[in-house]
Amino acid sequence: MLNGAKDTFFKSEFTLNLKGDLVTLDSPVVMGILNVTPDSFYDGGKHLHNVLNHAERMLKEGAWMLDIGGASTRPGSKQPTEDEELRRVLPAVEQLTMQFPEAYLSVDTYRSAVAKEAVEAGACLVNDVSAGSLDPALHQTVANLGVPYVLMHMQGTPQTMQQSPTYQNVTQEVIQTLSQVLERLRLLGIADVIIDPGFGFGKTKEHNYTLLRELNFFKVFDAPILAGMSRKRMINEVLETTPETALNGTTAVNMLALHNGAHILRVHDVKEAVECIKIFKAYNPA
Repeated sequence: MLNGAKDTFFKSEFTLNLKGDLVTLDSPVVMGILNVTPDSFYDGGKHLHNVLNHAERMLKEGAWMLDIGGASTRPGSKQPTEDEELRRVLPAVEQLTMQFPEAYLSVDTYRSAVAKEAVEAGACLVNDVSAGSLDPALHQTVANLGVPYVLMHMQGTPQTMQQSPTYQNVTQEVIQTLSQVLERLRLLGIADVIIDPGFGFGKTKEHNYTLLRELNFFKVFDAPILAGMSRKRMINEVLETTPETALNGTTAVNMLALHNGAHILRVHDVKEAVECIKIFKAYNPA
C-alpha cells in the first residue's frame, strides 16, 4: 500500500462544508492557533485578555481558519476540568463570532460537551487530538452537529505520550490506526474528515521526520492532510532552539510538508506560513 505513493506535490479536489459554505481546498491554507490557555507550550497565557486583537491580526495576515483551544495538550500537561475548558473556550468563540461573523472557527477539544457548545456558539469544525479515544461520545456528537472533523493520531495520552513511544513502522501503524477510526466515522455519517498524523503526539524526533518524509503516503485516505509542527520539539531538538526561537525551523518543516502534500498548515505565526505557501506555489505553479 505504502510503496505505491509516488506523487509528492499538492493536488486538491477536496471540499468542506463550513457554515453552509462549500469550501474548496484548491490551494494550501493556514489554520491559525488561538490558545486561550495559561499553560500551552509556546503561547500559554499570551492571548487570554486580547483574543480579539490577536484573532484580527491573524485574519488580516491571511488565516483561513482560527483554531481555538482551551486545554493544553503539550507533553505531560495537566488537563483542566470540563467546566474550566468551557469557561475558557465559549467566551472566545462567542466574541469572535460576533466580531468576525465571516471567519471560520475551529474548536480544539477532545470533549463532546465542549465541541457541542462551541459549535452551537459559532465554531464550524472540531479538531480532536485523541481520535475519539478520550471521550467515547465525541464522534456521535460530531455526527449530530454535522461539522468537519480533524482526525489526529496520538499514541497514549498527553500525560504519557512522550514516555518512550514505540513503533515498528511509524507511518504504516499511524495509517492503520487512523484507517480503523475513519471507517467508524464514515459509518456515523461524518463526511468531511481532515487527516492529521499527529506530529509530536507520541513520537520521537525520528518518528516525526519519518512521518514528514512520508507524508504523501497519507494520500491513501483521499482526504485533506493537516500538518501541525509549529515551534515543536522536533524542530528544537535539531536546531537547539526553544519554542520562542523556532520560527525559522517551523518555516522549513512547513515547506517540506507542502512539498509532500499537506493542505493545511496549523501554525502560531500566520504571516510566515502564508508567505511559505506563496513561495511553494511560485515554485510549483501547477
